[in-house]
Amino acid sequence: MDVAPDLLRRARKFALRAGLLAAAAPVAVAAAMTVTDAVRRRMHPLTATFPTEKPLTEHVEDTTTTIYTYGADLYDAMLEAIRGARHTVMLETYIWKDDTVGRQFKQTLIDAAARGVKVYVVVDGFANLVVPRSFFNFPPDVHVLRFPVFRPGMLALNVRKSGRDHRKILVVDDRVGFVGGYNIGSMYATQWRDTHIRLEGPAVWELRNAFVDFWNRQRTGRLPQLTDVGSDTWLPHLRAARNAPSELVFPIRGIYLDAIDRATSHVYITQAYFIPDHDIHDALLAAATRGVDVRVLVPHRSNHVVADWLARGLYTSLLRGGVRIFLYQDAMVHAKTATVDGRWTTIGTANIDRLSLTGNYEVNLEIVDPALAARMEDVFRLDLTNARELTIEQWERRSGLAKVGEALLSPLRPLL
Repeated sequence: MDVAPDLLRRARKFALRAGLLAAAAPVAVAAAMTVTDAVRRRMHPLTATFPTEKPLTEHVEDTTTTIYTYGADLYDAMLEAIRGARHTVMLETYIWKDDTVGRQFKQTLIDAAARGVKVYVVVDGFANLVVPRSFFNFPPDVHVLRFPVFRPGMLALNVRKSGRDHRKILVVDDRVGFVGGYNIGSMYATQWRDTHIRLEGPAVWELRNAFVDFWNRQRTGRLPQLTDVGSDTWLPHLRAARNAPSELVFPIRGIYLDAIDRATSHVYITQAYFIPDHDIHDALLAAATRGVDVRVLVPHRSNHVVADWLARGLYTSLLRGGVRIFLYQDAMVHAKTATVDGRWTTIGTANIDRLSLTGNYEVNLEIVDPALAARMEDVFRLDLTNARELTIEQWERRSGLAKVGEALLSPLRPLL
């Protein structure tokens, strides 16, 4: 009797079961963590007060820039801009809550359209699945593009059909523009530490162009096409880097790598979800090795527990390599910012993780200006007053169970 075929079948069956178990384990652990964290967040919500800076203004040639680190201040400025609109309002957001702040934005847009302003709105369908669809019903003179949850090609893993619209942009009259990490909602107004920037002047074209390109590529036949006006102003030291999966363009990752590679003094990074890929991870370690002061500020506890645990899986190598990690306390820090050597700054919508850097539609401003960088470094130092540094000695004393959890979840890192 020839037993070889039977043994081969058994081996294949065993390998299949082992593979399924290996794939299921991290998903099961992630699901259990998510449920447990949801209970914990109900019992211990992230509602503590935190230090904030008043809006900070600098000038980059003919463009005035203002940094916002408190949501209520930002929303006041955005609503004021919409109320003063005479010609156009272009608003793009990832999450838009049906709450007091969300309804205020909705009504202000409706009022603008009623007085003859052309209003265009982009909202991500997936991010707002928990928001009643009726909330996004506007009068016909408000043009709404709901970026669809599912698109043809997604199930076939077509990269051009992947990604969410994670951007947050407001452009009014081609004169004033806003971009940054803030979504729209009452919770973000007072309970989250985030960063947005306001532009007034020629550089607003960078944000207008980002909105128009996305609108024209994604609109359906019922929505009007927007005019691409071009720009006679070139500011190589203030530009928008735009990730666009449909065009296979992902420059934000590149600007981070280039800036970190240039660093000779210091790198200050603030991130909500910090899961760097191999190249960014190695670039940070290389910078620390050559004597650069590399500091990363992240939430001690974010609103996505799985992202927290995936980030922690990289802490050992980063801390041993000289990267300093600071944990923001008792509140969610959601900013996506960095400064390098007191000259280079980025502010925008992209996290340092796979979803943002090689997946979603994102936009980050890249600004080379010492005065603005100094302002952002002041913000970073203020944030550190509400953070504690995680040392390698403290980290290596974590429980064995924590180490097992990090190992089990590590296969999910390429997905997030």
